[in-house]
Amino acid sequence: MDIKKRITDLREKIRDANYRYYILEDPNISDNQYDLLFRELKNLEDEHPELITLDSPTMRVGQKAESRFSTIKHSKPMLSLGNAFSEEELVDFKKRVSRIVSDRFTYSTELKMDGLAVNLRYENGSMSIGSTRGDGFEGEDVTGNLRTIRTIPLKLIPPYPEEIEVRGEVVLSKSELERINHEREEIGQKPFANTRNAASGSVRQLDPSVTADRNLDFYAYDIGLAGKEMAETQTGLLNRLTSLGFRVVPMSHHADTIEDVIKQIKDIESQRFNHPFEIDGAVVKIEERKHHKTLGATSHEPRWAIAYKFPAEEKETVITDIKLSVGRTGIITPVAEFEPVFL
Repeated sequence: MDIKKRITDLREKIRDANYRYYILEDPNISDNQYDLLFRELKNLEDEHPELITLDSPTMRVGQKAESRFSTIKHSKPMLSLGNAFSEEELVDFKKRVSRIVSDRFTYSTELKMDGLAVNLRYENGSMSIGSTRGDGFEGEDVTGNLRTIRTIPLKLIPPYPEEIEVRGEVVLSKSELERINHEREEIGQKPFANTRNAASGSVRQLDPSVTADRNLDFYAYDIGLAGKEMAETQTGLLNRLTSLGFRVVPMSHHADTIEDVIKQIKDIESQRFNHPFEIDGAVVKIEERKHHKTLGATSHEPRWAIAYKFPAEEKETVITDIKLSVGRTGIITPVAEFEPVFL
C-alpha cells in the first residue's frame, strides 16, 4: 500500500465529511464510518510522523501554550462599525454614501452576531495563523485554539487564492453556554455572564483542549488580505467563502433601497430570540464592493457599513424594599431593592 497516498485520500474524505456535516448540514457518511476513517488516519500518522502536516484533520488539538499569547499585526485593520439606533440614522447613512458615490448602489443586510471577531490567514490553502481582532490593528495569536473549531477549515476547497485572510465571528450557542455554566457551578467556578464572554474566554485558553470542549462555531463575513478581488458584491463574496469551505453569517439578503433595508431589519428583529446563538443587531453594507474602496474609512470605522443595534432587552421585576441611605453630608437618598432578573 502506498502510505502517503492513503493518508492523502483519508484526509480528503474526512475534510469532505466535515464540510458536508458542519457547513452544508447534509452528512454523507455515518458517525461510525467517520470514526473509522479518522482512526485509520491517526494510526498511519502515528506510524509515519514524517508525513504529518499542520492542515491534517488530526491536528485540531495541539499542545498547551507555555505563556500568554504573542501579538500579530493585521495586514489590514479590523475596524469597528459605526452604530445606528433608528430608521432616521439609517437614512442618514444612505445620504452620507450618496454624497461620495455618484453611481447607483444597493445594500446587503446580515445578522450582527454577538461573539469574538477573528482573522484567519491561509497560505496555499492551508490555515497558517489565526488571531483575535484585538485593538483593530494588532491581535493575539490564538492559532492553536482556533484550529479546534470544526467549522474553521484547516484546508480550503480548491480553487483558492495563494494567500487570503478570512474574517468572521466565533460564537457559542445558548444551549452550550447553559452546559458550560452548569459544569462550572458544580466545581465552584463563576458562570459566564453571556455567550460573548464565554466565546472570548474559550478562544483565549492556554490549553487548546479546553477550547475544543466548548463546541464553538465560526461564521465568515469578510476578507482581509487577498491576492485578488474575490467577488464584485458582498453577496458574491459570501457565496465564494462558502465554496472555499466556510459557514457564512446567516440571514444575508440583498436590498435595493434603504426602505428595503429597514423592512429586512424588522424581520431580523422579529426573530431575534429564535436563533441558537445571541445576536444584537443587523449589519448593513453597501453591496457593490468597488464602492468600498471609494468610500474608504475613518480612523475608527468603514464608511461602507453600519451596525443597526437592537434596543436593550427589557424585563419586568418587583421592588421588594426601599431603604434610606445617608451620605457624608447628611443627604438622605432612597435606594430601591429589586428581585433580580437575568438579561
